[in-house]
Amino acid sequence: MSSPSKIGLSALTALVVSSMIGSGIFSLPQNMAAVAGSQALLIGWLITGVGIVFLGLSFACLAKIRPDLDGGIYTYAREGFGDLMGFFSAWGYWLCTTIGIVGYLVVAFEALGTFTDGAGFVLFGKGNTAAAFIGASAVVWLVYALVARGIRQAAGVNLAATCVKVFPLLVFIVLAAYFFDSRVFFADWQGAALADDAGGGSVMAQVKNTMLITLWVFTGIEGAAVLSKHARSRADVGRATVFGVVLTLLLYVAVTVLAQGVLPRGEIAAMANPSMAGVLSHMMGYAGKVLITGCLIVSVLSSYLSWTLYATEIPHLGAKNGAFPASFLRLNGNGVPHASLLFTTLTVQLCLFLVWQTGNSYEALLMISTSMILIPYLLVGAFLLKLSVRQHLAWRYKLVGLAATLYALWIVYAAGVEYILLSVLLYLPGVLLFLHARRRHQGAWRFGRGDKAVLSVLAVLAVPALMQFYRSLNG
Repeated sequence: MSSPSKIGLSALTALVVSSMIGSGIFSLPQNMAAVAGSQALLIGWLITGVGIVFLGLSFACLAKIRPDLDGGIYTYAREGFGDLMGFFSAWGYWLCTTIGIVGYLVVAFEALGTFTDGAGFVLFGKGNTAAAFIGASAVVWLVYALVARGIRQAAGVNLAATCVKVFPLLVFIVLAAYFFDSRVFFADWQGAALADDAGGGSVMAQVKNTMLITLWVFTGIEGAAVLSKHARSRADVGRATVFGVVLTLLLYVAVTVLAQGVLPRGEIAAMANPSMAGVLSHMMGYAGKVLITGCLIVSVLSSYLSWTLYATEIPHLGAKNGAFPASFLRLNGNGVPHASLLFTTLTVQLCLFLVWQTGNSYEALLMISTSMILIPYLLVGAFLLKLSVRQHLAWRYKLVGLAATLYALWIVYAAGVEYILLSVLLYLPGVLLFLHARRRHQGAWRFGRGDKAVLSVLAVLAVPALMQFYRSLNG
């Protein structure tokens, strides 16, 4: 019998959809138009569509094969590749979600600025002003209080917010389909101007340039798996993941493809974000800008809520196995890992302060966040592949694991050296936390040959990573 305190299929699906449909979809027309012509856009979505569906199926398959494993990203990596790789997956995912939710707050207050800022007055700017910092900080602690009251209550609020934000997206798609002109869509079929504008060059180079963008907008696919222990049924975890991925994929493809048939690619590429507001304004006037901007604010705040749930869960699970400090094990009276929630909230608060002081924008946070999810996603597909081969499972499990692994490797390649080294730099502080936790948990450091090899590779890559960071600081 299912417990009334557990999360049902509809709420789980809403968490997956809400996690993926945050701020990205509202800037997606401009983001994709800036790097890809119509042909590359379609190829990029084809590769992403196939890859992300197989990644979603990997979570569904693992939920079915190993229902005993709670937490998804962390526990799959730990079970398949040991404590150290499990920690790296947890640390990378926690950083991805934490930096990602900072980006949500930044872009939400940037959107508010479209109503308050003018030529001679800037209140919120790009979400990095003093006023934006104060407003975002208030939201941080309000969400903290909501999540502290219980996971199920927060998930229910997220379900309602998801329904509110999907409706305007459907309005955009219907109008864009009506205004769609095939001559506009095919006019810049190969993105000829991109060779000069964005280093686009060949069609495949353009496709490669879309990969980090498409990965960012699908980050959150793991939502149901991360909260699997709170699900009423283990079968719902797989169903919610697949339903959420397919629905979100259809929305993303429709928004980007139809937009390039409404206005020329170059015009969309030059738009300020949220670019969906600019496209909708072309179709229905100023009311379109108001509708999309309001939808963006609701969307990012609901995604902030769901990502806070994920960021809170991962350190708690890691603490059970000695990967994180034992203080993250404590639960409050509502069954919420309070120390983990507080740690995440304080980290977000610190990052907001740094954004205010450095003037960093949403785009910078987006790229940093995305670089940290590369390894965790790779390990999910690899674990399913390893499990299906060792246990001689049906060929469909091997196919799903292989396809998800190949897609993740392609994304790592497409990200390029710059973002790989950036992720190395962010993994380094995690090593110190892991060593401290293991020492307290086991009384000594014990590493196998594989762990020593991974740490050695990380130490070698730290040199060029630090050099790249130093060069960026000096212009």
